[in-house]
Amino acid sequence: MAELKSMPKEEGLEKGLSMLREGYQYISNRSQSFQSKVFETRLLGEKAICMVGEEAAKLFYDNDKFIRKGAASKRVQKTLLGQGGVQSLDGQEHRHRKAMFMQLMNPDSLHKMRTLIKQEWETAIQNWERQEKIVLYDQTKPLLMRAVCKWAGVPLQEDEVIKRADDMAAMFETPVTIGLEQHKGRKARRDSEKWIKDLVAQVRQNEIAVDQNSALYQFSWHKDLENQLLDPDIVAVEVLNILRPTIAVTIYINFIALSLYQHPEEKEKLTTNDEKALDMFVQEVRRFYPFFPFNGARVKKDFIWNGYKFEQGTLTLLDFYGTNHDPHIWENPDLFKPERFANWEGNPFTLIPQGGGDHHTGHRCAGEWITTDIMKISLDYLANKLTYHVPKQDLSYSLVEIPSIPKSRFIMENIKRR
Repeated sequence: MAELKSMPKEEGLEKGLSMLREGYQYISNRSQSFQSKVFETRLLGEKAICMVGEEAAKLFYDNDKFIRKGAASKRVQKTLLGQGGVQSLDGQEHRHRKAMFMQLMNPDSLHKMRTLIKQEWETAIQNWERQEKIVLYDQTKPLLMRAVCKWAGVPLQEDEVIKRADDMAAMFETPVTIGLEQHKGRKARRDSEKWIKDLVAQVRQNEIAVDQNSALYQFSWHKDLENQLLDPDIVAVEVLNILRPTIAVTIYINFIALSLYQHPEEKEKLTTNDEKALDMFVQEVRRFYPFFPFNGARVKKDFIWNGYKFEQGTLTLLDFYGTNHDPHIWENPDLFKPERFANWEGNPFTLIPQGGGDHHTGHRCAGEWITTDIMKISLDYLANKLTYHVPKQDLSYSLVEIPSIPKSRFIMENIKRR
């Protein structure tokens, strides 16, 4: 039997406020202090284990060791995730539901999304050229909303685009907030779920015509392991699991614009015909800038890892941001260096801004290809197809605020097509 070691432990009754104060760096700060990739603390009134790094990611995405049921707090479920969605499932039920998402990620479907994103960029540019200035974050939310709704088969009237896009944003902007902001996120989820639930009823009653290859159609008619249609409430949650993360890519678009502005030497390396350069730049944006801070699971059954005992039911958090900045993985991790991805082989446990492991059997984001495609298209427009002036503004971003977004939401003036 392996010799047990005492896990480094953060003393105190509750560290939730410390996590809020330190944000993205909470886990990595303590990992450095303890000189350990794993430590114990208390969060939300219970014992919790925090981990960071490649080996920790491999462990965290071992389905024999961890489950997702009961890992997300009610606060997160009522804003960001919803209740009963694929993120909360395990085992065969998870694999079956995840396959519903993965079938959408085929070459034809992804090509359609790329085409729609380019069309929306072209339309947006026509409008931007007539304005003195724009706020990029505010403009790309509706851009992405129009594109993803067309792709997902979700009917969307022009006069509701802004509201629906803002509701999607409220769901990912408010999970760790309190008071009015938290209520804003909860209301946005309730309104959005009702919207999609009504559409599901219309699809099932043949009251609206929807592309049979679309997410709305496929999810509306998806059957569970018992050959029963999913509850409309669950379908609504899962359709929003397509829409909401797509709108969240607007955060990355802001960071793309910021990185182009702050690293002009890297911008010069980008050309419209160099797909590899675009890809390296996008991957470095995903690694370097904050997005999701961490993810949670619970120990499935007692086990020992590296001499540390993990007890059944224990809440366990994997540090995404810290792993993406781990100096044991990335040389000079606090430098923005796209060329680090020149010969990268795609290790699923080192670059984990949207989760790690296998897309089909694990809890890695099914829409990761959509994310990178949107980012590359947006990067190409911002770097190669537009000229614009960046006025004086507050371009700082906080590693305490979750999610982190440049303060000014990136203001652009005098936008012209090249």
